[in-house]
Amino acid sequence: MAEKIPVELGTEKIGTLLRQYAVPAIIAMTASSLYNMVDSIFIGQGVGPLAISGLAVTFPLMNLSAAFGTLVGVGGATLVSVLLGQRNYDMAKKVLANVFILNVIIGVIFTILSLSFLNPILRFFGASDATLPYAREYMTVILSGNIITHLYFGLNAILRASGFPRKAMTATILTVVLNTILDPIFIFVFDMGIQGAAIATVISQTVSLVWVFRMLSDRRKLLHFSKDKFSLDWKIALRSLSIGMAPFLMNITSSLVVILINNQLRRHGGDMAIGAYGIINRIVYLFIMIVMGFTQGMQPIAGYNYGAKLYSRVTEVFRLTVFWATLITTLCFVVGMFFPGVAVSLFTGDPELKAIAMRGLRIDVCLFPIVGFQMVTSNFFQSLGLARKAIFLSLSRQLLFLIPCLAIFPSFFGVDGVWMSMPVSDAIATIVAALMLSSLIRTFRAETILQNVVKENDN
Repeated sequence: MAEKIPVELGTEKIGTLLRQYAVPAIIAMTASSLYNMVDSIFIGQGVGPLAISGLAVTFPLMNLSAAFGTLVGVGGATLVSVLLGQRNYDMAKKVLANVFILNVIIGVIFTILSLSFLNPILRFFGASDATLPYAREYMTVILSGNIITHLYFGLNAILRASGFPRKAMTATILTVVLNTILDPIFIFVFDMGIQGAAIATVISQTVSLVWVFRMLSDRRKLLHFSKDKFSLDWKIALRSLSIGMAPFLMNITSSLVVILINNQLRRHGGDMAIGAYGIINRIVYLFIMIVMGFTQGMQPIAGYNYGAKLYSRVTEVFRLTVFWATLITTLCFVVGMFFPGVAVSLFTGDPELKAIAMRGLRIDVCLFPIVGFQMVTSNFFQSLGLARKAIFLSLSRQLLFLIPCLAIFPSFFGVDGVWMSMPVSDAIATIVAALMLSSLIRTFRAETILQNVVKENDN
């Protein structure tokens, strides 16, 4: 089977391949997005608009936690894939053990530091006197289970990389289902408010972690936990961390942007504007995750055919992925522009919060159809091993374009300036992506012409 898959990547119809590779990723990404939405919906409906604002304030801290989890998980999963391909099973087991140890160490340090300075951190992230109690109550529970969160995401990435993507997907879906069941129980039945939502989250992740841990403890599998491998190897640790540095930096940048957005919203619109952003973020995130599922499906197909110099197939999978991504982002545009009330009503019935969120959503998604192209192009460069260009495209949208817009526009347009910053930065990032892509496509055409000339000479 291991020898058959690459052959299929170079010969099977692109549409068939994209469907086979993208569907599991889309399901996993959608489940992950729904997992985040569930808390917001139940908190908004069961606790109130200020609780939604308090939850929105916690996003940067949760992103930071996820960033450190990604730092370990992505690097470890990549190493495991390579080592299993080399049939170096002993070293793969050692990497697995090191991922476990590193997640525990980093999780403990992150938890202690965050809990020790939780109030000033949340203030810095945009909390006010009214929203701080909600944010603190939620994050105290979440941070107490931070080690579980780190281990769950890290080990699930290893499970996926070791040849069990469906089991990894099942673990994600299990977490979503449990959280959906437990949220209303803790919030409404036990009347625990926002703290109940946090408890439901930690319990759901704990159950999934136990399931993943059992999968990786099965001695019948090539990759499993071994007692003799449980020692921290600094070479493995540093290599894992270096591989995971790119997604780590992207998550850190994302956290910094959210902090800036929250503070600008608090300055120009108050707590309700922050709550509105929390709602908008959850709605848009669902569509973004689906697009990311398509880009994950595209990556192995584009990468293999690029390595095989089958450039027509590379461009075909890119175009097909852009088509589906644009369809999804256009659907988000339609929902945000024409049905914002329906989408926002899922999260809150408060008239003031609903009005702010509806206006913000309309502005935020006004250019959203072009976002699919920008996202696919960025991941396309990554698929071809052009990591620097991929990182530039990913970070430039936030660092070079969005942050300056957020610093300037609100001074002239108030809260609307914050919402406007997002489509403007999307438009500029899309133009840059198109210019970089056109250069790459010209290279493909030149290589294809050269290949044809060589073939004619050989004949």
